[in-house]
Amino acid sequence: MHPVIYYCYDAYCGWCYGFSPVIKKIEEEYRKNASFEVLSGGMIPVEFARPVSSVAGYISQAYQQVEEMTGIKFGEDYLWHIFNPDKSDWYQHSEKSAIALCIAKEIYPQKQVAFAADLQYALHFEGRDLTDDEAYRNLLDKYHISPDDFYIKLKSAEYKEKAHYEFALCKQLQVTSFPQVLMQVNDGKFYLLAKGFTSYELLQQRIESVLSEIKEASA
Repeated sequence: MHPVIYYCYDAYCGWCYGFSPVIKKIEEEYRKNASFEVLSGGMIPVEFARPVSSVAGYISQAYQQVEEMTGIKFGEDYLWHIFNPDKSDWYQHSEKSAIALCIAKEIYPQKQVAFAADLQYALHFEGRDLTDDEAYRNLLDKYHISPDDFYIKLKSAEYKEKAHYEFALCKQLQVTSFPQVLMQVNDGKFYLLAKGFTSYELLQQRIESVLSEIKEASA
């Protein structure tokens, strides 16, 4: 079987936002060697939707650590909600952004890593509320996705089911934190390539190691 690299992430995960440039670069480099599949993990289930005030204290400290370690920058429009939680109307959950990714994956399977990164940029830099339907409109223009078609699917039971299937698949793969990267080389064999933020160099090294192991095994 052709190797599959699974990138398990959540649109609301700040460390995944910091990891976006790494996974985009890896996907560009290895798309000829492996298929890439992005899975949404459902970090904040819709039934446990919570106001931004519940995480603002933690994020106000953690975002600086993410910036220092990854070189990514969080936008002022996002940080306004973190530093003014009492004025923010954000009520966060992972479901809608996961449904949006499922729709995009179906139209552009080869662009799913880029789309996931753009969802994170929309939230963490541009400060768009991913539980608001309008947050996706600029991405529809960028990816030439029909708004009528997209918004019908965003509200459909079918695509909600697809998103929840991804949440379940992440659990089945024993993914308990994000980001996480796994490579499947046959029906039962998975390699854990990254758990938590991992540098490009280290991830590349691990992929090369698995690919040479596969090569030796098939020689």
